[in-house]
Amino acid sequence: MRLIELIPAQIRLLVAGLALVALLGGVAVVVWTVQDWRYGGQLEQQARLQAESLNQVTLAAAARQREEQDKRLALEQQLQASDQTHYRALSDAQRDQGRLRDRLATADLRLSVLLDASDSSSGCAVPATTTAGGVVYGVARARLDPAHAQRIIGITNDGDQGLIALAACQAYARKVSTQK
Repeated sequence: MRLIELIPAQIRLLVAGLALVALLGGVAVVVWTVQDWRYGGQLEQQARLQAESLNQVTLAAAARQREEQDKRLALEQQLQASDQTHYRALSDAQRDQGRLRDRLATADLRLSVLLDASDSSSGCAVPATTTAGGVVYGVARARLDPAHAQRIIGITNDGDQGLIALAACQAYARKVSTQK
């Protein structure tokens, strides 16, 4: 007799069901494994693409930052050169003003003003001709007191410094505004 005939029908049915479940379980494991490989590959590809795009964004940001740093460095160098130029102009003006003050103090140089000889309201009739000691012909002049001359030179010195500072500020504003 055969062994299958000896086993009751219920047990055969149970064994066949268990075999079917085992077969379906094996198929499910194979399907899960295949899907895992497939989805794992897709996730890996997405991760790689995301990493590449993030790398490109990082490289672009770094390049943009380098460009901005280069622009800033160029502007700083231009401003430094401009500052040196204006400092040189200021020191030259101060040196010239100092020489002029020294010449006035030592009586090497005299400041004088032109007088309007035709103005009868001034009450000062100064002849238009020069004396034997003068070198200016035809124009009436009055010599300024050295202290007043020093004050006038000081005022012009302050004005020169203000004009030089204004030119430096204008140059700075021009350079900064053209860079943006």
